[in-house]
Amino acid sequence: MKKFIDTLSNIWKIEELRKRILFTLLILMVYRFGSFIVLPGVIPSALDGGSSNASDLLGLINIFTGGAFNNAAIFALGIMPYITASIIIQLMGFAVPYFQRLQQKEGESGRKKITQITRLLTVAITLVQGGGYLTYIQSQGAVDPSIPKGIFWLANIVILSTGTILAMWLGEKITDKGIGNGISLLITIGIIATLPVALVSELSLQISGGSPIVFILELVALFAVIMVTVLLVQGVRKIPIQFAKRMVGRGSNAMPVAGARDYIPLKVNAAGVMPIIFAQALMFLPATIAQWFAGEEAAASPVIQELVNPFSLTSSILTFVLVVVFTYVYTALLVNPKQYAEYLKRQNAFIPGIKPGKPTADFIDTITTRITFWGSIFIGLIAILPAIAVGFGINVAFAIFFGGTSLLILVAVVLDTLQQIESHLLMRKYDGLVKSGKLQSRSRMQGIGASM
Repeated sequence: MKKFIDTLSNIWKIEELRKRILFTLLILMVYRFGSFIVLPGVIPSALDGGSSNASDLLGLINIFTGGAFNNAAIFALGIMPYITASIIIQLMGFAVPYFQRLQQKEGESGRKKITQITRLLTVAITLVQGGGYLTYIQSQGAVDPSIPKGIFWLANIVILSTGTILAMWLGEKITDKGIGNGISLLITIGIIATLPVALVSELSLQISGGSPIVFILELVALFAVIMVTVLLVQGVRKIPIQFAKRMVGRGSNAMPVAGARDYIPLKVNAAGVMPIIFAQALMFLPATIAQWFAGEEAAASPVIQELVNPFSLTSSILTFVLVVVFTYVYTALLVNPKQYAEYLKRQNAFIPGIKPGKPTADFIDTITTRITFWGSIFIGLIAILPAIAVGFGINVAFAIFFGGTSLLILVAVVLDTLQQIESHLLMRKYDGLVKSGKLQSRSRMQGIGASM
């Protein structure tokens, strides 16, 4: 405990780190404050009985926005339109030559163009999603009838778009002047904001049922799940590489010296949370299509409801299969064995026992396929853990934190933020947060992958 307090003291002593942390906390407070400022013309009390609970798509959005969605706040859409735009641009980078060139060959200028395009696409997506959100509010009877419909729509579309752009700007400011990835932190703080209420609800449920020990066992199980998720996020398969010999000295005194040794870190879960996001979006698609083309009665059919209920057996099995499939697909898009082989050739390096060129690419592809299999199984299990938790009688709001997108985002963002704090401490020759852990070596492990 004393060592932990000393570490916190060292963090406070570093002026730059202290300013960055305080700046980050200030921005996060501003973002949370905006989650409670209600849109003009909306009756918040009419949304209390809305259908956006933790078991549907709207409930998932509400969790990511920290309750701003149900509050009809100016940050009701949160940073989600920006995330959607980023995903679209990333996928286009795999399929459209223009975006491939911007991402891979034009360096900093290409990244600036991609950022600008992403921002413009964010505005367009916000306008579309904002219209859908206002339609949802009207369907709940939460609009003041004394306000003209045209004024209500025009004003709130502008406000929602401004709120998303402001949230995007706040996230970028955290990345530039704060600590951690700003966009990810905004999502994380929204998820964490719903945790205390879920925790209290579960505790009350267990106490009223006369089994407080069960609540303690649930916390132990949650801790174990978090630890396994940390292993999954940080897990890598190190492929050793050897750089060719080089001559040291001149003339007759020149002598060959063995090249340096390093490794290529292939992540067990290279796809991150994307497979779960795609799988969940696809599972909600049948109800949306049925509602559009066949009306509310078709969307309310038992088969459709079984599919869209993330805690049903059918939905859990299909989600697991989809996550496994999407993990393979997304990893194949991200990890390019030919690119690795070309990089090693340019650096005059090789994998011991493997010939350069196509054999190297085939070897890396084989290793990637093997580790992706286990990675996809684990991420598939994490995706359906909330359903398993609900099956054991855990409250739905609390069960969300046992897995799925929420847990993976929380773990990944916390580890990334700790790694940045760790770097500041080590640069000033202080002990890191985790002296015997793997946070210190993470930046080195990612060196080769980041340079490609």
